[in-house]
Amino acid sequence: MPDEPAAAGGEDPRPGQAPATWGGPAPWREEDLPAGMSERQRLEHAFGLAIRRAGSVMQLLGQAAADRIGINTTDLNCLNILSLTGPMTAGELAKATGLTTASITGVVDRLEASGFVRRERDTRDRRRVVIHVILKRAARDVAPVFAPMMLAWQAIAASYSDEQLALIVEFERQIEQLMRAHLVRLRGS
Repeated sequence: MPDEPAAAGGEDPRPGQAPATWGGPAPWREEDLPAGMSERQRLEHAFGLAIRRAGSVMQLLGQAAADRIGINTTDLNCLNILSLTGPMTAGELAKATGLTTASITGVVDRLEASGFVRRERDTRDRRRVVIHVILKRAARDVAPVFAPMMLAWQAIAASYSDEQLALIVEFERQIEQLMRAHLVRLRGS
């Protein structure tokens, strides 16, 4: 039966197919993996667990950071997107987040009232309103929340060779592309 996944402890899955152990509730600890798995299956499972754990902790970190800053997680995520991409219109931010333009208007209203962003008319097209991050406010209230983690990331990065770091950066790029593709799939667009 060509469409059935390999059984746990059996052959490694075909390329592009998730290991059978990824199909259902998975143990969060490697020591809870089923007996009889090949080393490759164990490594692939550990890889999946590491990504799941990192994603879960990243969400918790975002919530804790937003709480510390005094804004909600959606507003913090929008502020982060603006800081990564540069000024955007509300429509562009809505598209980037998957939120409705009405929701984005609320986000921008809150961020503007808190002093994190400002709206400006586009100098080339006066009909467009562009949202800019107010760097002074972000530096004062957001940067200190993330600075200790950023310094720790730099210390970890310094422990790797240039070749290893290039591999990690490429891995992160591929994971980001994969997650963006699945985000589009989940949104149905």
